[in-house]
Amino acid sequence: MRRGLVLLPTLLLAACGSSGHGGWNGSVQCVPYARSHSDIKLSGSAASWWGGAAGQYARSSVPHEGDVLVFRSTRQLPLGHVSVVRQVSSSRLVLVDHANWEPGSVTRHAPVVDVSPGNDWSRVRVWWSPVHAMGKTVYPAYGFVEPRPDRGS
Repeated sequence: MRRGLVLLPTLLLAACGSSGHGGWNGSVQCVPYARSHSDIKLSGSAASWWGGAAGQYARSSVPHEGDVLVFRSTRQLPLGHVSVVRQVSSSRLVLVDHANWEPGSVTRHAPVVDVSPGNDWSRVRVWWSPVHAMGKTVYPAYGFVEPRPDRGS
């Protein structure tokens, strides 16, 4: 029984990157939420947004309000995750809105901290409301998709 309780949060987060056709927690998923609450109009799994933005939207390792933070696919997040940046508090702290980080709900103004050695947002920790603290897990991230055209390098 204990093993099932430990795996439950992982399974629920796995549904986060869905295409919006429901899943573990109905229609409250990160991809359709980010698409409807930002100026980024991509589809596919959350982790695919980074590659899907190439040639269409600018990508960066520096956060700006309105950007979408794209999490890489991991064992805990097989489809990745996306969050909409609502406020940049410092070069290492942003507040995001996102769906299904906490299963079946939308979280607003959740702190996300850059813990990468090079301050490039490639490794982040995310606020976990059930414990009223930053989560212990470090998640790999691609960076930020910006709501402006990709002008190439």
